[in-house]
Amino acid sequence: MSEFQRLRCRVAFHALQFRPEIQILGLRMVERLRASGQPFLAYHPGLVRDTLAYHGCAELFQDVHTELIQYRRAQLIKQGIINDSLSVDSHSRRENGSCPLMPEEVGLLLRALGYPSKTIIYLAGSKTFGGQRLLIPLRALFGNLVDRTTLCSKTELSDLVGPEAPLPADIFRLPLPKSEQQLIDQWKKAGPRPRPLPPPPDRPIYQHEKEGWYAWILEKDKEPDPSPMEHRMQAHRLIWDALDYIVSVEADALFPGFNNDGSGWPDFSGLIIGQRLYERASSRTYRPDRKTIAALFNITRDDMYHPKRDWMLSVKEHLNRSLSEDGFFRQSLLSKPNSFLSHPLPECSCRIPSVETAKQIKGKDGRIVFGGEEECPKWMELARAEGARNDDMESAEDDNDTVEQLEPDAVDATSSLTSLIDHDEEWDPND
Repeated sequence: MSEFQRLRCRVAFHALQFRPEIQILGLRMVERLRASGQPFLAYHPGLVRDTLAYHGCAELFQDVHTELIQYRRAQLIKQGIINDSLSVDSHSRRENGSCPLMPEEVGLLLRALGYPSKTIIYLAGSKTFGGQRLLIPLRALFGNLVDRTTLCSKTELSDLVGPEAPLPADIFRLPLPKSEQQLIDQWKKAGPRPRPLPPPPDRPIYQHEKEGWYAWILEKDKEPDPSPMEHRMQAHRLIWDALDYIVSVEADALFPGFNNDGSGWPDFSGLIIGQRLYERASSRTYRPDRKTIAALFNITRDDMYHPKRDWMLSVKEHLNRSLSEDGFFRQSLLSKPNSFLSHPLPECSCRIPSVETAKQIKGKDGRIVFGGEEECPKWMELARAEGARNDDMESAEDDNDTVEQLEPDAVDATSSLTSLIDHDEEWDPND
């Protein structure tokens, strides 16, 4: 059974790879982020419409976004995915830790941790529900907030997509005006007399209000089917997510806005956390408890930008604890029942015979979440020993090359000194 699990790990973390051109551009983006010589932090908001609708976080938004989330939640209820009412208290859900952290809250948390305003923050995620308006407070706190469009040119991004056939533009057409006969028929069907006065004329709908994916909600009760252009953009977002995945895995620090959403499938942030844990278990990955963070923000909700020192110390203590074993154990207890991809330990790890066996820690379902690693197979030990031997040989060859380079220089110096003595008859070695 252990061999099958090792095969799953090798397939998940080694065999499955992105296209070479995506990997090259992703690593190039990492180099550009580190060109200034300072580390950078990756932040994934996790603000996805389906996620917000699933957890009932509509009231955290305003205007049309609330209606869009509620419409999607009604669809999920109709499909049987959600067994809950349509209208829920979003603020209680947020206090329960079921809603993502807002970008403004993340900016305040990073400031409380001591990150300077010049910190480079990479914004991951191909699409943030709510648009750029939600990112304004975060940009005000950290001016170096960048994404793929900042680091890559349009040519580099279009080369990943490749040639595409032209599609007809989605041109908005105003609804046809009703004829006089249609208005008369509508008036006759309005109901028994006395009839109320007709409503005042509607405010004219301007063109800029009808542009975008949310235009349908102003006139229709049903969301239209995606257009060919929207299908194409959705395919493009998969490529952008691949770039964000590479950059987030290589980031010096990671702050997820939302993970462990409880849907049963590993989310984007959970996959990144699992990959970072598999490659570098000591990497700086914050695992905040959203329930605790919501309680802390409720304390200083009226004065978030000028909190008291005790509040900042509490935030710093909680987030630093999420980097330690406490956050590691909590993450394993939440992620392990769903998928090993978001927490690949101890399934995808082994120990060498010289290391003592760690104490096993089990979750509520009886699964081992820490410790209990089996010994590494012999072929892995042999490969490790051979690799160490090759490294020693390469270092020895480098030392020999250095000595060989120094010896000719010494011979040249001696020969030049001898020639100088031969040619200069007046030179006295005793002087």
